[in-house]
Amino acid sequence: MGLMPETVVLRGRVVLPSEVLDDGVVVATGDRLTFVGTVPDAVTAGLGDLVAVVPASSAVVLPGLVDLHNHGGGGVSFPDVLTADEALVAVHEHRRHGTTTLLASLVSASRETLLARAAVLAVLAEAGEIAGIHAEGPFLSYERRGAHNPADLVPGDAGLVRELAAAARGHLRTMTIAPEVPGVLGTGGAAEALVEAGAVPSLGHTDGTTEQAEELVAQVVAGLAERAHGRPGTARELTATHLFNGMRPLHHRAPGPVAACLAAAARGEMVVELIGDGVHLDPATVRTVFRTVGADHVVLVTDAMAAAGMADGAYELGPMSVTVRDGVARVTDPEDPDGGPIAGGTAHLLDVVRCAVGAGVPLADAVRAATTVPARVLGLAGELGALAPGLRADVLVTDGDLHPVRVLRGGVDVIG
Repeated sequence: MGLMPETVVLRGRVVLPSEVLDDGVVVATGDRLTFVGTVPDAVTAGLGDLVAVVPASSAVVLPGLVDLHNHGGGGVSFPDVLTADEALVAVHEHRRHGTTTLLASLVSASRETLLARAAVLAVLAEAGEIAGIHAEGPFLSYERRGAHNPADLVPGDAGLVRELAAAARGHLRTMTIAPEVPGVLGTGGAAEALVEAGAVPSLGHTDGTTEQAEELVAQVVAGLAERAHGRPGTARELTATHLFNGMRPLHHRAPGPVAACLAAAARGEMVVELIGDGVHLDPATVRTVFRTVGADHVVLVTDAMAAAGMADGAYELGPMSVTVRDGVARVTDPEDPDGGPIAGGTAHLLDVVRCAVGAGVPLADAVRAATTVPARVLGLAGELGALAPGLRADVLVTDGDLHPVRVLRGGVDVIG
């Protein structure tokens, strides 16, 4: 006779996609959620004996967080790993803080390096440790390259897209591209190759015009719809890589890509990433975007690099040296004591959620943008990203100030 699956009962302020239950109950049996609701509903469902032994609590119960843009943590950089075990250090750093699902993000690098890193990270994807791979570059704007090595930026190359997708063994989920870079748009371009490979293009690191951004949006939306036709569950969504950061600024006489992204998100054609960590964006910017396009079209991300969870000091991000001072990562510049461009984030995704709430974003909206929406972008909405019966038992319990207390992934406690 097999062992009965373990049952875990959690009680507190339960955050659902559109509301917060002030005294709610979440029950996980094995690797699945089996009940989510109020205490009276739990009693009606015959769970009174289980609930009775769990006292009311000020804890907050959230779905496990989902990070679409993450370059590493715990001292390890995904763009620099040589083995899957090494990469797991970064995965576990974020998992302990409530991020139960993430994409491992690369940076612009040589063809050989990108293919090698994709092959290493594919091992983790096949093992279910990560949800796939995000390639940030190398078809990016020189002017808006941020922390990317200018020597590694190249024109759009559909052949490289196909090679990278093959090296990732089907786990390339998204790639950041700039629409104005030659070879990105149009028939035979990199954007088309990404859609054909089942990877979502993400508009970013661009100095392009509004019209160029609109052209990419129109092409990708049409391409994704055509690919999904007659294939239920395959529709995915175009994203914007960290809106505002690495983009020509919004100006009333030269609106640039930001205007196109906001309009596309408001139409429901795009999901915009926000690094709402208090460093990359002013809190008012975060609050305003949520109010403008709605939480269903916003994804909170970390853009974390190796220094997440670590002390200030010297780190690497692909071929670039980075100095972290007062928790802010910048490209090391010997001629400028203040450093160069911001080089990723040092926060965990729960920190970003907390910052968004502090900026005035309602708790349910901030959590939805870090769980339900990114799960939907990944095509995993039927598996995770919310607290609902039948979904995987990925649960984050925090104190009242949104600091982690307990993390379950597939119903199993994550060891901190």
